[in-house]
Amino acid sequence: MRLKVAAVGHWKAGPERSLYEHFARRITFPLELKEVEEKKKLPPPALIRREGELLLAEAPKGAVVVALDERGKPFSSVAFAKRLGQWRDDGVRDLVFLIGGADGLDEVVRRKTALSISLGPMTWPHLMVRAMLAEQIYRAQAILTGHPYHRQ
Repeated sequence: MRLKVAAVGHWKAGPERSLYEHFARRITFPLELKEVEEKKKLPPPALIRREGELLLAEAPKGAVVVALDERGKPFSSVAFAKRLGQWRDDGVRDLVFLIGGADGLDEVVRRKTALSISLGPMTWPHLMVRAMLAEQIYRAQAILTGHPYHRQ
């Protein structure tokens, strides 16, 4: 199963990127980070819509698409691992996680996803969400393989 994180915005070197890379290196699934950005100055509704188009364009045909969204379902790490394992065992070829911009995800994006996940009720910096997602994917991998990283 190939994993892709498609995220709005570009980051430079810094602690968030270092943390993401720290966990991404440990993930055994093929993992790609694709950053998208609309360069034109657009009013917020048009910008959200355009960012959604750019994000959805990153999903290969037939991919399972998961949105990270504050209105999504909160998962425990064990439940997230079970879901990831189920997709793997069901033969899902491509799993794509979408991280929107500062104004969130377009409703069209939400309707086209298989699942919407929340990292909790707090608001997180979008660059930090990438690192948190990578850590949870790594933790899920550890849970699925019985590795002691995840201690219950």
